[in-house]
Parts: sequence; C-alpha cells; structure tokens
Amino acid sequence: MPDPAITASDPLRAALRGSRVLVVGGTSGFGLEVAREAAQAGARVVLIGRDRGRLEGAVSALRAIGAAAGGAAFDATAPGALEALAKEVGEVDHVVSTLGGAMGGGFLDADAALIRDTVESKLFANLEVARVLAPRIAAGGSLTFTGGSGGSPSTSSGATLGNEAIATMVKGLAVELAPRVRVNAVAPTWTETGLWRGLDAQALAETHASMSDAIPLGRTAEVGEVAQAYLFLMTCGFITGQTIAVDGGVSLL
Repeated sequence: MPDPAITASDPLRAALRGSRVLVVGGTSGFGLEVAREAAQAGARVVLIGRDRGRLEGAVSALRAIGAAAGGAAFDATAPGALEALAKEVGEVDHVVSTLGGAMGGGFLDADAALIRDTVESKLFANLEVARVLAPRIAAGGSLTFTGGSGGSPSTSSGATLGNEAIATMVKGLAVELAPRVRVNAVAPTWTETGLWRGLDAQALAETHASMSDAIPLGRTAEVGEVAQAYLFLMTCGFITGQTIAVDGGVSLL
C-alpha cells in the first residue's frame, strides 16, 4: 500500500517507488538522466551500454547518490544480446530505449549505406527491443522509445525515415500490447548530449548556436527537460501510442 504522504506530495515517487526500470542506452544523456531521476524516486535501475568504462562510471555515480543501480556492458544491437539480457534481468516494470543516432544528408547526396544503417539503428534495433523485452514487462508497465524532431528529409533523410518509423511502430505496438503494457516515444530535437562527443569544442559551440537560432524558443533543451517527458510517459497510466515532441517548437516550422 503506497504511503499516503508520498502519494500526495510526490506523484512521481509514488508511481516509481519499488519499480524496476531498464534503460537501454543509459550511460549518458537522456538515458542516464532518466535513470537518475527514476532512482531518486525509489526505482531500481539497470543500465545497458556498449562502453564498459562509461557504464561503470554511470553506475558508480548513481550508487554514490544512494541509488539501487546495476548495469551490463554490451551492444544491444548484436545478435542474441537482448535475449541473453532478458534471461538475466527477468521481469521489469518499465523499459526505456534511447537506441538510434543522427545523420546529415539528403536522399541523393548521402551514402545509401548510411541511410540504410540509420534506419536500421532506429527502427529495427528498437523493434528487436520490443520483440524481446515486451514479454518481460509486468502488467501495467511501459515501453518508451526515442524518436526525433526537427530534421527534414532533404537534410537528414535516414534519420527522418527512422523517426517517422518509430512513431508508426509505437502506434502498432500500443494496440498489440494493450491493455497490459503502454508504448510511447519521446522525440527531442538537437540537444547537447554524449551523442555529439565526437565534435570539437568549436564545432559543438557553432552547432549549439545555429540550433538555438532555429528553435522558436531561442535555445536548445536541457537534458533534464527531455528526461521529464520519458518520466511522464512511464508514470501516466492513460497514455499509449503517442510520440511527444520535446523540441522547443521546431517541428511547427
């Protein structure tokens, strides 16, 4: 029975306290912030990431604030990796996936293999997450994916296809898994996260400035602002099949 004081004063804590949260791609950026806030609300979190060093650092940072956190270092897109994870982790309440990347270039000027790989990393990697992990989600739980917002087909062809495919997949899965599991997605626009760690300081600053100019709210998002959308979708029990754009209005242009 939930503590009435907690329920009244902190709905997020009431909804997540004691839950089991699995974050695929949880070692930095949105995934790590979602894990941190879920853990602070009383959830037990498991992080999945490819880079062992970043994974160990993320888990250590969470444990340092008293979080019940664990993790596994492997490539979630590798054949058989998710099946092995599912057997090890067992039943969970919420799964968050941040799998997928970005790309530049239109349909004619971008390399065809890059377009294909970008769609693969967004749609088919996340479809495999759904196929393998959805049966492991407890009744009343959620599955939340990551799309994207603000690109155009002429400048980010594969990413745009992948993002639109994520939104379509979410609609189908929501019907297929109802009423047991809810399925949604968050669609952020460009945000300064580990995805852009390959940029040097000048290129990062220039990208940040140009994106701020393009966004109606005049700035890019903070990681925590985007994380709030994931937490909302995890805890609101009457929303499914939706993709929420957290993009400062850039998708309106």
